[in-house]
Amino acid sequence: MKNRVSSLALAFSLLALPAQADVSDEELNSILTPDSVKTSIGKLEFFDGTPTAETAELVYDNLDRMRGVDAFLKGMPGASVNALIDSPKALGATKSNQVVIMDKLMDSKPLYLTGNTSTLYALPGLDLKADGPTVVEVPPNMLGAFNDAWFRFVQDVGKAGKDQGKGGKYLVLPPGYAGKIPDGYFVVKSRTYRLWLFMRGDISKGVEVAAKNVTDNLKIYPLSKKNNPPKMEFISGTGKSFNTIHSNDFSFYEHLAHIIDYESDEMLDPELRGLFASIGIEKGKPFEPDARMKKILTDAVAIANATARSIVWYPRIDGALLYPDTKSAWMMAYADRNVFFTENGAMNSDARSMFHYAYTGVTPAMAKPRVGRGSQYGIAYLDATKKPFDGSKTYKLNIPKDVPVNDFWALTAYDAQTRSQLQTDQPYPSVGSQTKGFKQNSDGSYDVYFAPKAPEGQENNWLQTMPDKSWFTILRMYGPLEPFIDGTWRPGEIEVVK
Repeated sequence: MKNRVSSLALAFSLLALPAQADVSDEELNSILTPDSVKTSIGKLEFFDGTPTAETAELVYDNLDRMRGVDAFLKGMPGASVNALIDSPKALGATKSNQVVIMDKLMDSKPLYLTGNTSTLYALPGLDLKADGPTVVEVPPNMLGAFNDAWFRFVQDVGKAGKDQGKGGKYLVLPPGYAGKIPDGYFVVKSRTYRLWLFMRGDISKGVEVAAKNVTDNLKIYPLSKKNNPPKMEFISGTGKSFNTIHSNDFSFYEHLAHIIDYESDEMLDPELRGLFASIGIEKGKPFEPDARMKKILTDAVAIANATARSIVWYPRIDGALLYPDTKSAWMMAYADRNVFFTENGAMNSDARSMFHYAYTGVTPAMAKPRVGRGSQYGIAYLDATKKPFDGSKTYKLNIPKDVPVNDFWALTAYDAQTRSQLQTDQPYPSVGSQTKGFKQNSDGSYDVYFAPKAPEGQENNWLQTMPDKSWFTILRMYGPLEPFIDGTWRPGEIEVVK
């Protein structure tokens, strides 16, 4: 210690510090490194502040692992939306004019993050690198938005968009576009080549009418072919198995490397590019981790997956709870009904991870409630005692009378593993105000049961679960009214019956 103090005093003298600038023992100890430090990653050894080679190797392994975890959490938006864009290829939709449509609504066959059974989906994917500036003629009476290849909100279409639900022509421009922009279009400028356009059709006049509205009016073609556009091809996704969900193993990083290599330099800021480059993912270079790095990233993705699931099931961020003034288990998809930013404009990283691990479709129109329009959600991952749901047990949920919706409400059951609709004997695992034979209690409320078998007499108020699986549920309110939005009307808690 005497030698160290002497060295420090010499350093101060070289800096010409005043003589009275004495350093206390406490201050001195705070800036010195002991010869041995016990940590959660092992014992770190030093010689007078110089790390041993073994310590350097240990901390580098830890640094690479931490960066691998961070890369998963921050790369999840890109991996998720690109899985959505790529998934129609399994059904034969490989070009932008080939569009998957859930013409008989979405059942439980696809692996699709928290998809619903109650609205008609049309799911085009665009590739501006292949097609150049692209025109999308949006049908009337749609709800939806363009999301770019990093799952960022770009622009709404339909009732919340510039066409205001009347339909219209959107011209989507690729990164760095410097050409002339023709008149007569709603212009969409993208930072990425690939975009996903998710749209939901109004089924109030029937599913067939909604599907026909899409097939008659949706058109997608390169601007260069506006005078002779390719014929649209609509592919039914109802009743078909296909996967839209990113992986949770080492292949996640391979997928991420492919995305970054294909996309525009505008997609990522320097900080993110640097993070991904630090684990070997860099545009224009092959992703070829050695055995050591592959082992570390395999460990990292396991930790990151557990982290994402913990953020979803047990969020500690402000604004995740639907009713923060109580011990209610109901949560929101968008924390604070905001698209991932705090009130002071900072990125809410956990809110972003929570959303992208379980949900799809980024737009402020879904985050911010609009009285009597659109939809709002309550999500229950835990029962009334804050325990995960057990598919072998019977649970009951009471929905109080006078459900405050303009349109309808529905409850859907989801698989805890895939975050997709629970695959049971019920191909459309939803019940609600549109369910035929749905029973109402004498006081005007409704009881909904979650169980492997329906309680006697409750067959139409029952969602089937599986004894060997966990599950969760989402309450969708279509056309939510003020009592739901302000919390004066609330669903009950989901309680174990037996």
